[in-house]
Amino acid sequence: MLSDPVRRLDIVDLARERTPAMAANGYDAIVIGGGHNGLVAAGYLAKMGARVVVLEAREKTGGAADTSAPFPDHPDVRVTTLSYVMSLMPPTLVRDLRLESFGYRVFPMGPLYSPLPGDGAIRLVEDRDELRERLARFSKRDADAYGDWTAWIERSAALLGPVLMETPPKVGSTAPGDVIEQARFLLRRRRGMSVRQAADITKLFTMSAADLLSEWFKSEEVMGALSTDGIIGTWAGPEEPGTAYVLMHHSVGDLGDGQISAWGYPEGGMGAVSLALQRSAESFGAEVRVNAPVERVLVRDGRAVGAVIEGGEEFHAPLLVTACHPAIAFLEHLDRNELPDTFVRDIESWKTRSGTVKVNLALSHLPQFRDDPGGDPEIRGASIMIAPSIRYLERAFEEARDGRAATAPFSETCVPSVFDRTLAPEGMHVMSMFTQWVPHEWADERHQEELEAYADRMIDIHEDFIPGLKEAIVGRQVIGPWQMEHEWGLIGGNIFHGELAPNQLFHMRPAPGYADYRTPIRGLYQASSATHAGGGVTGLPGHHAVREIVRDRKRRRR
Repeated sequence: MLSDPVRRLDIVDLARERTPAMAANGYDAIVIGGGHNGLVAAGYLAKMGARVVVLEAREKTGGAADTSAPFPDHPDVRVTTLSYVMSLMPPTLVRDLRLESFGYRVFPMGPLYSPLPGDGAIRLVEDRDELRERLARFSKRDADAYGDWTAWIERSAALLGPVLMETPPKVGSTAPGDVIEQARFLLRRRRGMSVRQAADITKLFTMSAADLLSEWFKSEEVMGALSTDGIIGTWAGPEEPGTAYVLMHHSVGDLGDGQISAWGYPEGGMGAVSLALQRSAESFGAEVRVNAPVERVLVRDGRAVGAVIEGGEEFHAPLLVTACHPAIAFLEHLDRNELPDTFVRDIESWKTRSGTVKVNLALSHLPQFRDDPGGDPEIRGASIMIAPSIRYLERAFEEARDGRAATAPFSETCVPSVFDRTLAPEGMHVMSMFTQWVPHEWADERHQEELEAYADRMIDIHEDFIPGLKEAIVGRQVIGPWQMEHEWGLIGGNIFHGELAPNQLFHMRPAPGYADYRTPIRGLYQASSATHAGGGVTGLPGHHAVREIVRDRKRRRR
């Protein structure tokens, strides 16, 4: 159950813990990193009465949840720069932080539309009879199986979704308190569990998306379209073990608070979500400092006591929350000698590869779609997947793994301006292509010329089902892994701050023994997307980190 920590503790009285040395630039809490998780943490802490400062390195908050105007010839056209869709942010979090009063509004995304080369498309429409008819064009067997498949994946998601709301126990620890927490966790999982469901969950964590889907479907076109949730943002093709879990992760609806989280386009782009979170935190009294890159965390006798930003200015507080990538938080902001050797090795071994490329387009107009002469917003506003078959997708990944940019890449494309007319002037539109794959080593160098050629190929593929697209393009932005790392702090260009692989989930995220939002440094907590429940714009790591802060302080008061 998602709970507002404020209801559990009326105020965090940290002021009395400040030492005389903390008087200058003294706060109750410092949040390092003003991405959406950092802002959620700041909002909850400030709502509890803490005096909070957020230190953000860039010129604005939001991190990858960003809206920008990258086209000099069209300054009134705005794009969702990197992250492009809202996912699992719980409605209760939206209410707790009063985000709607600060402009938060989401347009539901249309159903999946996967155009095929030359002619035809997979459309997962909501009307059951129409959906059955459409799938039967590819396979009557698949049309018959689809309802059972969705029921199966929803049951699995219903079992695992609430786990995202929990703090992972310290699996393997024999400390009495940890043993109790492990037992409690297992007892909670027994509810609704059966031998068959345990086997199904085992499949999700060990199988590839391709193998899992092959148990239900035969059509290459249907499997290609359905596999895409298993590969978005990952350094893995659909035939890689573990992608079945990622597929399920993107199917979670109810996280355990009894309400369904919806996928959709936020009005004003993803940056509007960050702005709403910032305004919420500020309304509760938080201070936000931009252009304030942290150089190091101050540690005294094993406890975090403050942070130093570029230029030497110091901020002091008895409580710190870092929302940065773990490689930055622990290997740059801290001296490795202050951390356990095993922890340092775990962070050094943290896999954060990507190979994603974001292509943003400004369009003078939106041409007719080949399969949609009537301009149906359910198609134009859909999640458009370039995924004609499993082999198409796996081949794209294999090329990148072998050191070459994909000849025929995968893309999840959307046109948010179909619903959100604040992004472009009347008649104009913006198109977002979240594409894969290029070699993950491209995070080490810019490779701009190769990226532009890659984007050309991606646009050629879209031209097949959107005739006239090339002529409509009046602005283009291509962002590769190097830019994602150096401009947004996404190490390796990974949007999740770390791969969603089975060995990097739950009690392993980001390191064994430290998946509970705490760190080896007392008073320093972590809330990045590299923690449990991270991945997508959800705000859950920020919420959960504050929940653990509250629990620790309640224990201290006993």
